[in-house]
Amino acid sequence: MKRKSGILLPIFSLPGKYGIGGFTKEAYRFVDFLVKAGQSYWQILPIGPTSYGDSPYQSFSTFAGNPYFIDLEDLKAQGLLTQKELRELPKVQENRIDYEGLYYSRYPLLKKAYDRMDKEDEDFLAFCEDNRDWLLDYALFMAIKDVHGGASFTQWEEPLRKRDKEALRDFYEKHPQEVEFYEFLQYEFFNQWYQLKAYANEQGIRIIGDIPIYVAADSADVWSRPNLFQMDERGDLKAVAGCPPDGFSATGQLWGNPLYEWEEHAKEGYAWWIKRMKACSRLYDVIRIDHFRGFDQYYSIPAQDETAEYGHWEDGPGIELFEALQEALGDLNIIAEDLGYVTDSVRRLVSDTGFPNMKVIEFAFDGRDSSTADVDPTENEYLPFHYNSNCVVYTGTHDNETLLGWLNSISPEELHRVKEYLGLPQRTGRRDLVEPLIRMAQASVADLAMIPLQDYLKLDNTARTNQPSTLGINWMWRVDAGDLRASLAKSIRTLTRIYGRI
Repeated sequence: MKRKSGILLPIFSLPGKYGIGGFTKEAYRFVDFLVKAGQSYWQILPIGPTSYGDSPYQSFSTFAGNPYFIDLEDLKAQGLLTQKELRELPKVQENRIDYEGLYYSRYPLLKKAYDRMDKEDEDFLAFCEDNRDWLLDYALFMAIKDVHGGASFTQWEEPLRKRDKEALRDFYEKHPQEVEFYEFLQYEFFNQWYQLKAYANEQGIRIIGDIPIYVAADSADVWSRPNLFQMDERGDLKAVAGCPPDGFSATGQLWGNPLYEWEEHAKEGYAWWIKRMKACSRLYDVIRIDHFRGFDQYYSIPAQDETAEYGHWEDGPGIELFEALQEALGDLNIIAEDLGYVTDSVRRLVSDTGFPNMKVIEFAFDGRDSSTADVDPTENEYLPFHYNSNCVVYTGTHDNETLLGWLNSISPEELHRVKEYLGLPQRTGRRDLVEPLIRMAQASVADLAMIPLQDYLKLDNTARTNQPSTLGINWMWRVDAGDLRASLAKSIRTLTRIYGRI
């Protein structure tokens, strides 16, 4: 792999008129910006329909797309919406996403578009047939959920909860349009996404997609295939996913996702994972798998617990899963997110797969002052002189503070080490350290350097994407269109050229 670089920016963080980023003209302009900046990759976050907490890592389906990303102007061009209807949408704050407001304004508008569509359109019917193996389950799931006021499927009456064939047939016969509405949304989503991806690829920009290792508890995936998850006979979860207590959280992280019944997956030859990764390989050029260490060992927390303190580690499928994927799909372009508590067996699994792993500059300077502790700060594996080329270096990820926010929050000892490592005077201001740290990532031997857009813009934590273990303050930041200036693209291109990444 030649040295390359790219920018991390979620779809929802793109600028635009209608309250959230999407597959709009602004998305195409961002691709043009990447080209001018000399970049080769655009990394996004998961693009599924969001559920609990508006997190892209909690989706109603691992195969479906987020209807909020559908370009309303495109629907208008198709004659499915009117300019008057777009004009009458509630006014929104363009640099922050109001998910509640979106929910109440966007779906009624999308239903108007559905009402006007040609239900016998050959392309639509072909799409539904080609994707029948997941689309009908998803559309049924969402329609039943709507009829039940949004309640989790575990609260539905037993015949629907347990997918009794007669009950499902009866529901469909009573609510055919409600089901078809969700099929229509997916048709529009995928048409628009593949057009945008094709444009990016034509310009030499490859898409790095991000997939959660787990699915949401209240999802079409769990409802349609409960045998693949650790559930009891009633359909309640026996254990859930998370992370143990560490320096960031005294009680750990309780994610609440259902855990896989790996023995059942193995019996089926990992067919569900093969289907999932095949779909992802169409959606993206490169697939970043979040929490990769969960394939080696995963943290299991009793489902009734309110914190992650009393979980335990269990063995995952290991290399067997990736051998099955390789046999079925050939070589896949995967980035292994191996951050967090990493053991020798995790390192061995990453090495055995051959996938590039991740390095994060913000993790390179933590720990205690070497003058007062036994810890040698130079042993930190995230310092660039420890890298080999088969890795991806980030200044920070979507879960971290922005680079400036991190610099504003670290201890005096850590700040001292940053300046010492960079060879800069101790009087150097924190904001003035942002570009040297980006240079440090770009200059490293890592094959790929990925920088969040917020760091190029030198934004503080008001532009942070996510703060783990919190609700109601995340996934809201959007870039201002005026910030994507030609001068910024030029300066990024200069850095990229200096360090041989164009």
